[in-house]
Amino acid sequence: MSIVTVQLGQCGNQIGHEVFSALCSDIRGTHGLCSKKENESYCESCKERFFCEEESGVPVARAVLVDMEPKVISQTLSMAASSGHWKYDSHSHFCQKQGSGNNWANGYSVHGPRHKEAIMNLVQKEAEKCDRLGGFFTIMSMAGGTGSGLGAFVTQCLRDAFPTSFTLNHVIWPYGTGEVIVQNYNSVLTLSHLYQSSDALLVHENDVIHKICAQLMNIKQISFRDVNQVIAHQLGSVFQPTHTAGEGSGYSRNPLGDLMEALVPHPEFKLLGLRNIPQMPENSLPYSTFSWPGLIKHLRQMLIANAKMEEGIDWQVRPPQPGSSIPSTTKPLHFNTSIANLVVLRGKDVHSVDLGSFQDPSLYTSWLNPQDAFSAWKTPRAFNKYEKSASLVSNSQFLLKPLDSIVGKAWNMFASKAYLHQYTKFGIQEEDFLDCFTTLEQVISSYTNL
Repeated sequence: MSIVTVQLGQCGNQIGHEVFSALCSDIRGTHGLCSKKENESYCESCKERFFCEEESGVPVARAVLVDMEPKVISQTLSMAASSGHWKYDSHSHFCQKQGSGNNWANGYSVHGPRHKEAIMNLVQKEAEKCDRLGGFFTIMSMAGGTGSGLGAFVTQCLRDAFPTSFTLNHVIWPYGTGEVIVQNYNSVLTLSHLYQSSDALLVHENDVIHKICAQLMNIKQISFRDVNQVIAHQLGSVFQPTHTAGEGSGYSRNPLGDLMEALVPHPEFKLLGLRNIPQMPENSLPYSTFSWPGLIKHLRQMLIANAKMEEGIDWQVRPPQPGSSIPSTTKPLHFNTSIANLVVLRGKDVHSVDLGSFQDPSLYTSWLNPQDAFSAWKTPRAFNKYEKSASLVSNSQFLLKPLDSIVGKAWNMFASKAYLHQYTKFGIQEEDFLDCFTTLEQVISSYTNL
């Protein structure tokens, strides 16, 4: 089954480009470390998922590019084409001249309705090129105007036009210190609207990725491109083909469906976080060896201590003792309770890895059976030059703090009516804001009570 990617705004288009580049360099690499047959079916499966073939033999990304200003899209199209390994379809992009000026309401209430038909026509065309459509993967930022406002609008249109297809929104959480004065408003509006129309939100926090670039990748002057490449690597580590059942089952046909089934058991809980280990500069790889038990131990502790990367994990955090019927308010400090977890293993000897530690009932909320709450996908084919790598996609309390903080900051601005006129002039009223706050307060409370 194929996935159509919708890249929205500057951030979405730049990340989308890095994602397709990472997928492409992975399937072109000769570092598969697996049998020739395995490697061939892996590459076939990846191509069916993300690319369509052209007569020229150059894979064409199954993507629609949308932005309200032309600069980033034209850069993105030419960078892809000049790589010679893949390209975008020259007709499946839509841009305007003026941008949304970081105003969510402008993207959502003005640009969205005005350009709905043109954008949805492009999406429809891409969808029709798929033999079987598995769903949509949108990439957008929460802080700006086009990605967030137009992105929320387009997500609703996808839900209306393709009611039976899955939609996964990949959302970039803004830097805490802020790029845009109204980013907290934009974020609250985006998240609450996506919560109504998306199947799941996969979140990357800029601050976290920035730290990974500085501390693990040893990059001195970090550019957006460095950040985007780390994000693309993490996304590729989940969305490249895997065996979702046993070894002989062939590659998963429906990646988005499998992901939702594994991780979203209830519509109130849709926030997914992603961790990937190991991560290091490419030139250190030849000098590093990893064992599966070590990787799994780190990954599990990253989950329960809510660590964002393998450095600086708090090893003191332990799951609550089974049988101790303490109310959830007095839970061990900083312990991150999960609803569901998915571990993706790639590389040699994956089928002998013991994942029992992730099936410990104390990691999960009491209303789910741990057997249902944990899934593992594996493939013996290595990913992107890493001999062994493990990723964790987790539906857990990991975003509670950042979410609480963004809602709190937005509420303080809202209480003093700061900048509201910027939104009301495009038709987003105070009641709309209040509805959004209510939606997110409910999400915060649900995750808090796990």
